[in-house]
Amino acid sequence: MNTVPPRPVWRSALLACLAVTLLLGGVWAYARLKSPFPFYGTVYTPVTAAPALVGTGENGKAFSLSDLRGTTVAVFFGFLHCPNVCPTTLASLERVRQALPPRDRENFRTVLVTLDPARDDVQKLREYLTFFSPGAKGVFIPEPNLADTAAAWGVGYQKADVKSPADYQVNHTTGVYLIDREGRRRVVWDYTQLTNVNRVVADVREVMR
Repeated sequence: MNTVPPRPVWRSALLACLAVTLLLGGVWAYARLKSPFPFYGTVYTPVTAAPALVGTGENGKAFSLSDLRGTTVAVFFGFLHCPNVCPTTLASLERVRQALPPRDRENFRTVLVTLDPARDDVQKLREYLTFFSPGAKGVFIPEPNLADTAAAWGVGYQKADVKSPADYQVNHTTGVYLIDREGRRRVVWDYTQLTNVNRVVADVREVMR
């Protein structure tokens, strides 16, 4: 009776490695087909129009995100008494803007929507933003419209460490939403990613193309 010799261990290991390689290659190829550019941030799939963003700008005039069509915009929600996330975000986005080629800098805007309308008035918004970036925009939206706007963007926020009506923090979503010049959401970064300026700049330049 003839018996089939056992397959060498090295051959089994080689076939297993080949199978894993093919699987990973397939996953990578699928990801690249869905988004050929290797974005650093999380990509919106499918690409959809950004929710409405309407309020009073830092200049005291009516503001609408639609007025910035033709410009690539980084939107985030925060507040002026924020101890670290918001100033880090603003400073990082200004570094991103400065790192863009000169021809692209004027076509990139940062927009901060305050989540603390009880303490952050328009004048304070203007002074705060000017410290970080002269080109940044601020948006003041009173409650209850603010809650509706934040929900539409997928942003959560809540007062925390409340010591008095004027002494509290605001816990909030830390995403930064990149909107292309046609008003569509393309990428979202967490604020911790923003310190990698080169990677963020690469995302912005790709969306600007």
